[in-house]
Amino acid sequence: MRQRLWQNRPAVAGLAFIALCALVALLGYWILPDNSPNASHGFVQIQKEAPGLRVQLLRQPLPDSARNSVHADNLFTTWLHGREPDVLETPIGGYEFSGDSIILKPLGQHSAEAGRLRRLALSAVTGHAGAPAALQQEIREKHVISRTYALGTDKAGRDELSRLLLGTRISLGIGLVAVLISLALGMAVGAVAGYFGGWVDSLLLGLMTVVWSIPGIMLVIAISLALDSKGVWVSFVAVGLTMWVDVARVVRGQMLSLRAATFVEAGRVLGLPTWRLIARHLLPNMRGPLIVLATSNFAAAILLEAGLSFLGLGVQPPAPSWGLMVKEGYDLLGTEAGLWLTLLPGTAISLLVLSFNLLGNGLRDAYDPKTPVAA
Repeated sequence: MRQRLWQNRPAVAGLAFIALCALVALLGYWILPDNSPNASHGFVQIQKEAPGLRVQLLRQPLPDSARNSVHADNLFTTWLHGREPDVLETPIGGYEFSGDSIILKPLGQHSAEAGRLRRLALSAVTGHAGAPAALQQEIREKHVISRTYALGTDKAGRDELSRLLLGTRISLGIGLVAVLISLALGMAVGAVAGYFGGWVDSLLLGLMTVVWSIPGIMLVIAISLALDSKGVWVSFVAVGLTMWVDVARVVRGQMLSLRAATFVEAGRVLGLPTWRLIARHLLPNMRGPLIVLATSNFAAAILLEAGLSFLGLGVQPPAPSWGLMVKEGYDLLGTEAGLWLTLLPGTAISLLVLSFNLLGNGLRDAYDPKTPVAA
């Protein structure tokens, strides 16, 4: 099976892209050009700028009160959204020193201070006192940096590339949680229905049919309203609870065909408990179809989360959900920035979903020896 999968070039390409996205999600802030892509405030001076923008930034220490509030997040929120920066960064058009002061030139015509210079004490920039010459050298080396925005900036002046890279955490995270929930719930319901049959099967099959008849996005909206909350975890759980029916139907069908097999009869004769017979001997025989279905559900969960975020019912700002980024770009369509702000996250969604579909097709062909290997 493994050899047939590696011979399928589209599936291998999909797997490689998924592995790359997983690596980006794990590394997170270690590889981002801008370590504060989720800052609630951006840079007004450079909002909605085209790709390739390069600016100078002046870095100043935050006051102690602001720094304390920055580190009040819990561990999961910090991992997913990051922290507000420990320093204050300000885009500048240039600078010059004058004694114990630094004179900042405003950047661009959108600056609120356009047409007038801004003067700061050197100690206010470095955070400590000292000789003017030493402070000037420290500012040149540590407090004035250049940053390139390879994919431009969004409507809040945040780095679009950093937000796209960090958005892989939400997309892969919600896909993983949704798949785990759907597999756990679907295997339990499908196994019970298929193994016991009779009125149990009829009851659970009716439940599957009812859930199956409800559009997925409507079911997610209903679950979100029932939980009376919005946010990342609600989206994760809601999407997972809508995708278990596919798994349950597959497991039920496989269980109906396997429960009369010789090894199952032998297990009953030996007096094996029902739960052990199902968990240790029947479900492992469905590994192939379940893996294929998991990849399909992964892609569907990513699309569903993007749709929910686009409607404002999924991940909430300022988190860099790709669906939310598409919505922000959509609101700007008709402007110069609207096209790439919509196209970039839309392309990311399409590539990741395509990769999972290609991998799913490759796994299906690999588990079916009658299917010719793709070139």
